[in-house]
Amino acid sequence: MLTHKIARFFSSDIGIDLGTANCLVYVRDKGIVLSEPSVVAINENTREIMAVGTEAKRMLGRTPGNIRAIRPMRDGVIADFEITEEMLRYFIQKAIKQMPLRQRCLHPRVLIAVPSGITPVENRAVKDSAKRAGAGDVLLIEEPMAAAIGVGLPVSEPSGSMIVDIGGGTTEVAVISLAGVVGSRSVRVGGDELDMAIVQHMKRAYNLMIGERSSEEIKIDIGSAYPTKDDETREVKGRDLVSGLPKTIKITAHEIRIALQEPITSIIEAVRTTLERCPPELSADLIDRGIMLAGGGALLVGLDQLLVEETGLPVFVADEPLSAVAVGTGIMLDEMDSMVRTMV
Repeated sequence: MLTHKIARFFSSDIGIDLGTANCLVYVRDKGIVLSEPSVVAINENTREIMAVGTEAKRMLGRTPGNIRAIRPMRDGVIADFEITEEMLRYFIQKAIKQMPLRQRCLHPRVLIAVPSGITPVENRAVKDSAKRAGAGDVLLIEEPMAAAIGVGLPVSEPSGSMIVDIGGGTTEVAVISLAGVVGSRSVRVGGDELDMAIVQHMKRAYNLMIGERSSEEIKIDIGSAYPTKDDETREVKGRDLVSGLPKTIKITAHEIRIALQEPITSIIEAVRTTLERCPPELSADLIDRGIMLAGGGALLVGLDQLLVEETGLPVFVADEPLSAVAVGTGIMLDEMDSMVRTMV
């Protein structure tokens, strides 16, 4: 009887990858039901929420004076508590609506993935925001562990597995063995830093001001970490900083690769530092198992080749790098339920 009650209570579990760039929500028995940008549009005069997620992202850089599109998460942590709470409330309520009626719960248990390098104060902020947004019990899991579980690495075995999760605001590097993190490094460099590097390059080289969306599109279209497609070109439109007028220029993949070197070097250094601190026995395991890449940054062309060159280890990109952390939270919730049932 008690087992049945526990199973029924836990059936409305939700796993959340609360990312700087995107928020993914995993619902028990349904899989990933939401994948939307971590953006909120508010009316500055009334503080009313105008839009959340995909609809709000369309407004970035295009809003009138009284409406502002905000990204409340910065560097993997909460930058605006009030707006993050509203965003979480929107995502949690939307996720609950995806559940069958018999599974719905007003205050579901929520497991949230957070960067491994955040402080206890930042941990508490995430928990408080989720509770005020309508969650019941709030549990936290480190992003690299969730990502490793999500991509299917054998984290519970007594052997080394290495995950590099490159998100929007942070890069999480970890060596995992026996279901624990043996060594890790968290650097506040990710997709946002890559975008900003492109923005700064356009200012320096062409006196051209472009927005966040444009820089992200350039990164996706012709950005790379290794010389693979240097002959590709792309038109870029923005505002001339000298004349103040709209302007169009052509850029090459080669110059964007050069512009991205600084943040990419920071990611490479985080990987090297983690490897240098890794126990010898686990280092030997990594020679065969290699490094697994997850997160949106794993999709940057040539990053796996560059890591192979820099570390001498085999490097693999996860099949679904963007959803690895969210899937990991879902698997973790299932595992916790199994453990509870065996104890009852």
